[in-house]
Amino acid sequence: MGSKAIAVPVSGTALLLIDVINDLAFEGSETLVAQAEPMAHRLAALKRRANAAGVPAIFINDNFGQWRSDFRQTIAHCTSTSSPGRRVSHRLRPTKHDYFVLKPKHSGFFDTTLDTLLATLRIRRVILTGIAGNICVLFTANDAYMRELKIYAPADCIVSNTATDNDHALRQIYTVLKGQIAESSRLTFRRGRRSGGAKRGHRPGSNLQ
Repeated sequence: MGSKAIAVPVSGTALLLIDVINDLAFEGSETLVAQAEPMAHRLAALKRRANAAGVPAIFINDNFGQWRSDFRQTIAHCTSTSSPGRRVSHRLRPTKHDYFVLKPKHSGFFDTTLDTLLATLRIRRVILTGIAGNICVLFTANDAYMRELKIYAPADCIVSNTATDNDHALRQIYTVLKGQIAESSRLTFRRGRRSGGAKRGHRPGSNLQ
């Protein structure tokens, strides 16, 4: 895991934001909230740069077992004043230009439409970010690797309950999943010839109109 700058091609790359719209309402969540709030600042900055370069952002979010809810309701719940994760959720709330996928389990791929969305967008590389590094981010990374997607993991845009847990997850992504690890500020976006993708105005997987 190094600190050198990494140039990420714009074409064929997607930014995945995993469980960042999150109420963080569980016993002992204070430590995670304290890490997630500054992380959200860094991730918001990375997302702005990615969007400006033309890299699509895909929110992959737990449905918290609410099978009758949609993503708008999830956002409203997680940004409410009673939610410990409200500052994180508010700072990273998606725009109408973003995609989203609701997941029932840990991995963003398991029983979701993510495979179809990535294929539609012709994605070959994913930038993995979010909460928690040693659980949902790592499970998603494992499944991305099995699909032969190239993985980038900005270390300062991933948090876990403890620094030890997070370091272990990042090491697994680096050593086992062949991912590239760097601080988000070291990721640059390299434009090249456009290879196509979803037609402008067609946003599969999104209903944030």
